[in-house]
Amino acid sequence: MINKFGACKLKSLLLSFYILIIFLFGTTNLGFAKETCDSTNKTRLKVEVWLSKKHEKNYLKIRKEFQQMADTKVGLFVYPADNPSRVVAIGRCTPVQIAQHFLNKAKKYSLGTTHLVNQGFISSHWSGLGTSLFSENSINPITQNQLKMLMDESLDTDSFHTLYRSFTVQSETVSAFGLILENPKLLNKIN
Repeated sequence: MINKFGACKLKSLLLSFYILIIFLFGTTNLGFAKETCDSTNKTRLKVEVWLSKKHEKNYLKIRKEFQQMADTKVGLFVYPADNPSRVVAIGRCTPVQIAQHFLNKAKKYSLGTTHLVNQGFISSHWSGLGTSLFSENSINPITQNQLKMLMDESLDTDSFHTLYRSFTVQSETVSAFGLILENPKLLNKIN
């Protein structure tokens, strides 16, 4: 049997513990921090490229070619099938010169670009060429005219990414199993 003094001490200990837990959860940001794209940010760009098998013999040369783009970390892979997908993903902090260079390399090494990935699904400092990591609900087809618009040399980084995002607007509904359903991959608008 607990005496009155012990019960009071136990209650105050539990109350202190409860207040500590509330304080910790109340002051902790459970959301993700938004990555900044300012020029003082020294985050290196991560570039992942899936090459067509026909380029496997030039692996080291191509790797150097992508490393020379800028301060990038390069992951270069040979696609297991004959040709990689024609999907390109460009993170929102990728400078326009690198993004356009990347789209040019897509023509050369992975048969071009037919789809773009919504930037909400990728890290702001990541780009992927020939990637098959994303579902059809997170990519959008683009036309050759839209691709030509992205390659306009007069674009600055902000206008490039604004245009990119305008081409990758997600549909609120999708077709699945013969039904029209809410898009399970629908993201909030990103800036």
